Amino acid sequence: MAIQKTNSKFFIGLTVAFLLPLSFYIIAKILGKDKLAMPQHYIVERIDSSMKEGKLHCDTLFHKVGDAQLVNQMGDTVSINKDLKDKILIVEVFFTQCRTICPKLTGNMTILQKAFKRNDTTVQLLSISIDPKNDTLAALSSYAVRYKANPDHWWFLTGNPHTIYQYLHDELHLKVNPAESVAESLEHTPTLVLIDRNRFVRGYYNGLDTAALRMCANDIGLLSMEKNIKK
Repeated sequence: MAIQKTNSKFFIGLTVAFLLPLSFYIIAKILGKDKLAMPQHYIVERIDSSMKEGKLHCDTLFHKVGDAQLVNQMGDTVSINKDLKDKILIVEVFFTQCRTICPKLTGNMTILQKAFKRNDTTVQLLSISIDPKNDTLAALSSYAVRYKANPDHWWFLTGNPHTIYQYLHDELHLKVNPAESVAESLEHTPTLVLIDRNRFVRGYYNGLDTAALRMCANDIGLLSMEKNIKK
């Protein structure tokens, strides 16, 4: 009963975290968009410098997350960037036979799904398996049902191991390493990655930490306003 009350309060907190950016947006429109602190950009690609009128100017270029073609729990081959164009992405890594961090991590993803239920056309949740050998479509589908995932807005993804690990390592800069079997300790991370509509990484969060999850929800809300703020 205590757990149920805690989860209820936590969900309310996340819902409020999403609603708050709406008021922030109104204030920002009045005071000027430069007053609103948006989530920062991560992964610096390079810094270009040039001299203009005798002054050194530096431009930071951030890494743009590339595409990956994987298969979701419905058996559909999907392109993350093409099929989810203009959507804000929140990504977790997991595997269905995990008995350590994954159940809680995916459980917290369900809280994000509930928090953004009315805005699910804006936000897409992605759970990428790091054990594609054992995570068959049947296993992913069963796992998705267990966590009451809406298949339209929350995909559980598998596919070619090289594609998966290249995407996680090179594109998202996550520390995950393959293993020969689940009996080994698959190195995975509780990190949630927030990616904006333009495919820039805008946040890394400990998906097991309630405060970090609230911050993630708040940042998603801010990013959902970003397109309007820039106009």
